[in-house]
Amino acid sequence: MADIEASTDGTKAVAEEAKAEVAGSGGGGGDRKVKRYSQLSERNRCRFTRAGVKRIDYKDVVTLQKLMTVQGKILSRKRTGIAARYQRMIKTSIKRARYMALLPYTG
Repeated sequence: MADIEASTDGTKAVAEEAKAEVAGSGGGGGDRKVKRYSQLSERNRCRFTRAGVKRIDYKDVVTLQKLMTVQGKILSRKRTGIAARYQRMIKTSIKRARYMALLPYTG
């Protein structure tokens, strides 16, 4: 459609609209993606990475409870959005807290 030669004003407008449609197709708005990625980068980061946490303490029961279901299961990284490094620390901390009877094994 973009290769059509415009002989009159009417066909030229149609050709320009076709170019705009071809350039705009692809599911997203042109410069909107740039803004969207810059806004989401901070929000999508792990909460512990943003806070600069070095270690996750097993005695911090309130934080650990937020990362568990009511039944006592550990929530996945996909649901919490936590980085793998911190997920491993959380796993260890929850298991230690369970052993020390700070958290229940089951709900």
